[in-house]
This record gives sequence, C-alpha cells and structure tokens, in this order.
Amino acid sequence: MTGLAPPLGRRLRWTFTDGLTLVGRELGRLRHDPGELVVALIFPAVMVVLFGYVFGSAIQVPDGGDYREYLMPGLFAMVTFSSVMGVMTRMATDASRGVMDRFRSMPMARLAVPFGQTGADLLIGLLMLAIMVGAGLLVGWQPHRGLIPTAQAFLLMIVLRYALSWVGVYVGLAVKNDQVADAMVPLFLPFTMLSNAFVPTDGMPGWLRFLADWNPVSALTAASRELFGNLGAPSGNVAWPLAYPVTAVLLWSAALLVIFVPLSLRAYTRRGR
Repeated sequence: MTGLAPPLGRRLRWTFTDGLTLVGRELGRLRHDPGELVVALIFPAVMVVLFGYVFGSAIQVPDGGDYREYLMPGLFAMVTFSSVMGVMTRMATDASRGVMDRFRSMPMARLAVPFGQTGADLLIGLLMLAIMVGAGLLVGWQPHRGLIPTAQAFLLMIVLRYALSWVGVYVGLAVKNDQVADAMVPLFLPFTMLSNAFVPTDGMPGWLRFLADWNPVSALTAASRELFGNLGAPSGNVAWPLAYPVTAVLLWSAALLVIFVPLSLRAYTRRGR
C-alpha cells in the first residue's frame, strides 16, 4: 500500500548507510581543512610534554613513583572527554551555516546526521589515542598487566567517548550558533581538571574531593590505572566510583547514552521545523 512508512529494519538500514556516508563527509572535510586536524593530533603530544615535564617536576605521586606513569591514564581520560567539545563545535557550525537544512532537503535518513557526527568523532578519537600512546611510550610510560587488560582499558575509553559525543551533539544543537559553542569550549577544561587525573584527591577539601571522586573523568582514570597496572590505582577506603572504576565507567556510558541519544535526536528533529 502507498503512503505507509517503510519497515523499521529498512529505516534503520538507511540511517546506518547514510550515517556512514556522513562519516566519510566529515573526515573529508577535515582533509580539506588540515589545520583543525593538525591541532587535534598535536594536542595529545603537547599535553604529555606540558604536564609530564613542566608540572610533573613539582608534583609528588603516591609511593614516590614516576609522575609520567601516574599521569598518562589521566591524559587518556582528558583526550576521551575532548569528544564533547569537538562534536559540539561541529554540530553548532553545521546548524548555523545551513548545512543541516541542505541535508534535510536531500533524500537521506534525517537521523543520519547525528549518527554520522558521532561516528566520525570515534575515528578521530582513535587516532588521537594512538598519538597519545606513542607519546607516552616515548616518555617512559607503559602498561604492565598484559595485552587483554590493556585492550580493555582502551575499549572503556572508546565506549565512554562515544557516549560523550552524544552530549556534544545535544549541546551543539542547543546553542544558538558556532560562536557560542566556541566560547563554551574553555568551560570544559575545569571539569577535566577537577579529578584524580593529575593529582591525588586525598589532599582536596572534603566537598571538592567528593566532586572529584564522582567525576566520570576520575572513574575512567582510575579504571585505566588499574587495567594498565600503573601508579595510583585505587585502594583502601575510597568513593564507590574509584573502588569499582570499570563498573562506574560502564554505568556512566550507559546513562549518557540513555539520556542524550533521545534528547539529541529530538533536538535535531525540532531544529528542522
């Protein structure tokens, strides 16, 4: 019968196929605008040098170990959380410049745009993690627990990064334009700093330590240290997310996806009306 919507399976297949096309479009855009890609790739190496050598000389770590080994899981977490800023900026730019309106006029699945953005960010994140791993190995960091725990740590980062990319989609659609999105980028830095990524939380005031311990950045950092076998793995009487950091990261990822995927899809649909 005419006028009926296609079956759900076919709609999902269209969305997936069109989403992959937009992943290619986003990666192609970066190829034609290499400055953004260069900054994204240099950023991890700069963080290793800045925090590992400049700040690291003045920071004491638990058991008096090497600060760079303590630091690297925190930098991995910081790079993971950069997903929010990158996707937010790209979504806001496309929306304010009318790119999304042109997509809506084309015979494509309407929900492919946010899926394409999050998929492209996942590939960018993998490349950033690879550069960060290389920089870490050069300065003396290494995992100690073998291949499987190491792979599990990076898988946690990938899962959480994908969940965070949907936060970026929603915020990018919620702001009025790309200038507002650019102005919001520095606001995410204190969120990553208020954690156990760079210093132990033991010396923080009680209320600040509570916020840091329940920060998902801290959970991901603690899980990575535990799986890598690096210094600073949680022990003793610590907050629940640090006592069970792997579980905490999975729960944070699931909660973000459950909340922000529907919100993002609804925001994208409403923006076109």
